[in-house]
Amino acid sequence: QLQASGGGSVQAGGSLRLSCAASGRTFNTYGIGWFRQAPGKEREFVAAIAWSDAYTYYRDSVKGRFTVSRDNAKNKGYLQMNSLKPEDTAVYSCAADKWGLGSGTNSDYDFWGRGTLVTVSS
Repeated sequence: QLQASGGGSVQAGGSLRLSCAASGRTFNTYGIGWFRQAPGKEREFVAAIAWSDAYTYYRDSVKGRFTVSRDNAKNKGYLQMNSLKPEDTAVYSCAADKWGLGSGTNSDYDFWGRGTLVTVSS
């Protein structure tokens, strides 16, 4: 019901825009979170946005470089990633939480989408 897309290979300093498309239900009242998992590492929180987009949250290492947003009319979420670094390389996934608040905790999310690979070369 959720599908992340927009990944690819870029050089350090480049940009990518990830999309999270929802199908089968409306996610307008759900919070949307973005997580990533690098090879051999645990999944980690990247960014989240509340249902009303009034609140956004970021992990410290992406603040000022990444921007999370949503378009409720299109039932989509986005993650704009600028100034990418090799350490941003990972599979990025989006998730939705029914309470609508957005969260940095995996267990707060009810729906998960298939991820998209982002590779940043130095």
